[in-house]
Parts: sequence; C-alpha cells; structure tokens
Amino acid sequence: MYLELFLASTLVAVGSIIFGRFEEGAPRWRRLSKLFLFLAVTAIVSKVFGRTWALLWIFSAGLWGFSVHTWWCKRHGVGVLSAEPRKKYYQLRGWKWPG
Repeated sequence: MYLELFLASTLVAVGSIIFGRFEEGAPRWRRLSKLFLFLAVTAIVSKVFGRTWALLWIFSAGLWGFSVHTWWCKRHGVGVLSAEPRKKYYQLRGWKWPG
C-alpha cells in the first residue's frame, strides 16, 4: 500500500505544481478534501482489491479527470491548457475576477 500512496501523492504534487494555477480561486478546504479523498480511495482500493487495481485507479482517475476537463473547456469556449480567456474562466468557475 505504501508504493500506491507514494505514487498517488507524487502525482498530486506534480499535478499541483503544473496545473495549480487553474485552481487558484478554489477554497483551500476544497483542494485539501480532494487530496485526502484521492489518497483515501487509493488506500481502500489497495487494501481491498490489491496493488494492480490501486495502480489502475491512480492512473485512470487522472485520465478521466483530464477527459472531463477537456470536454468542459471545449463546451464553454475556454482553452484546455491555457484557461483563456481568463475572465470567462473565472466567471464560469464562480470566482471573483481580480482585475
């Protein structure tokens, strides 16, 4: 289980560094709860179903998330990798525009 949690934590950390700018308006409690939920599900899947299913969960969750993200961005006319136009992105997320 430690390997699975290490991989999941590493992916979350790298993802936060690379894609964190897209969550800058999200409350801290929401970002932390997503982290703890992902790690909890990873631990449960590892304990109940084993390492293979846990690794499948870790990597498929990321692919599923990217697929939903791509669909949502294209549907709303926002850049998938840039979140441009920024003002529209903030409005769609329900965040206050800083400018």
